[in-house]
Amino acid sequence: MPKPFLLPALLLLLALPAQAQVGSAPGPQAVPPVRTGAGQEPPDPRGTLSFTVENDLFGGSDRYYTNGLLVTWRSGSADLPRVLAGLDERLDFLLGPGSLRWGLSFGQNIYTPQDTDRRIPDPRDRPYAGYLYGAASLSRSTERTQTLLELQFGVVGPSAGGEFVQNNYHDLINVRRAYGWDRQLKDEPALTALIERRWRVPLGTLGGVQAEVIPVAAVALGNVQTYASGGGTLRIGQGLEADWGPVRIRPALAGSGFFQPRQEFGWYVFGGVEGRAVARDIFLDGNSFRDSPSVDKRPFVGDAQAGVAVLWRGIRFAYTQVLRSEEFYGQRGRQSFGAFSASFRF
Repeated sequence: MPKPFLLPALLLLLALPAQAQVGSAPGPQAVPPVRTGAGQEPPDPRGTLSFTVENDLFGGSDRYYTNGLLVTWRSGSADLPRVLAGLDERLDFLLGPGSLRWGLSFGQNIYTPQDTDRRIPDPRDRPYAGYLYGAASLSRSTERTQTLLELQFGVVGPSAGGEFVQNNYHDLINVRRAYGWDRQLKDEPALTALIERRWRVPLGTLGGVQAEVIPVAAVALGNVQTYASGGGTLRIGQGLEADWGPVRIRPALAGSGFFQPRQEFGWYVFGGVEGRAVARDIFLDGNSFRDSPSVDKRPFVGDAQAGVAVLWRGIRFAYTQVLRSEEFYGQRGRQSFGAFSASFRF
């Protein structure tokens, strides 16, 4: 199990104002509703719509975390709705300085054991599970910091439609069905709160090519997943100030649901690592209050990832390859999967 002091320590870290952590002084006051801070981002009237798919097919397998779909909207930072403009001034203690954006997301994750031919799954293997959810978020960004507060709510179990999506898609592409869905996790309301903070650390520019490191820390609490995580991403390219990395489905080294390009064309390659201390994972631990399939999860999980992103005018395309360590005792090797995202500014 995670050490008892880890979650409180990270919660304290994330609760500190961002400007205190980077040691910079606040900038001049801007006209509301755009908040100010050192290195304030320019006001952005346009939002970003992103589509993300993650699948282990890109890693050459069909098991464990087998598919994820996510649609994300992030607002611009200018002309906030009146209710958020009034709330904005009250968020300093939690989110720190920066331009406020709001966001909505809708997603589905599907999990299966390694052997999907068995009608009665191996009790020592990962259970079948589907997760259907929506999310609402608030974020603050400056040129050097970004803080995200997100609330996910949805359902785990048959009502999440995991069997329907996987088996109908397999029929469509003429692939064998998964036969053990009758033994999936049972229906359970799902709720998770997440707070995440990242810092931009420029490393310099050579021949017009920039380099930077983005450390990140996060805490998630809920009946779906409870964990504390830390990691970082190294990026090399042009126009890095446009975003914080591509969209990913959490838990992950996720970037920003928005991008704000300062030039017509940009690109970067990136690599990163993240470690998570996991207190709860419903997809391994099983249902909270009902008997269900379960396995013994590992308390520490690590991700390594690498990828490339291209930004052209109001479009961003990105691909990420992820290698994830074993998540439960008895798992047969690490998992590799890919993530593709396409984002459009409106």
